[in-house]
Amino acid sequence: MEDLPLDELMIREYLLDNPEFFNRYPELLLAMRLSHHERGSVSLIERRQEMLRGRVTQLEEEITSLMKIATENEKIFRFNSDLSMKILKCEDLGELRQVLSEKLKTEFGFTHVRLITVHDIDSELANIWRQRIQQGFYFGRLTQSESKRLFGSEVGSVALTKLSDENGQVIFGVASVDAAHFHPDMDHLFFQQIRDLLDHMLPKF
Repeated sequence: MEDLPLDELMIREYLLDNPEFFNRYPELLLAMRLSHHERGSVSLIERRQEMLRGRVTQLEEEITSLMKIATENEKIFRFNSDLSMKILKCEDLGELRQVLSEKLKTEFGFTHVRLITVHDIDSELANIWRQRIQQGFYFGRLTQSESKRLFGSEVGSVALTKLSDENGQVIFGVASVDAAHFHPDMDHLFFQQIRDLLDHMLPKF
């Protein structure tokens, strides 16, 4: 805006301060012409209508995106509620592992679901614990060696989280065949809720 000539800047400021100006002088709307990269010269009214249509289209796309997110969030909420009820009814660790694995694989198509206890004598697992999951969560890809150590085979991408220290060194991990399914920018709320549930249940067994 600083590059505008003084008189143009004054006109701009005046029009911003007086949005009813063209209502008082409607003939100006018909007289003014704006360049258009496809249609050549168009009137100010035509240009405004075009901009409004573009804005409406943009808003419709944003609303559609928000509705899709809301639908996905509701799906995850219902899944978590159902999973929580089933896990709370588990009577031993074996049953909990089975319920957790079956539900997550069925609902999301994960290839592997693991609860892994880490011992310092196992240097590879210990390194994964200390480095990969240093911040409490890890989303992304693993090396071939790490994949085989955690899941017994190569996988596309993974989500890993540490359980609380009260449970010792335990990793909760899931894997997808899709290398792009889990990535570092993902929100970890979903896995945090499962982790909290596991933290509550494991000391009971």
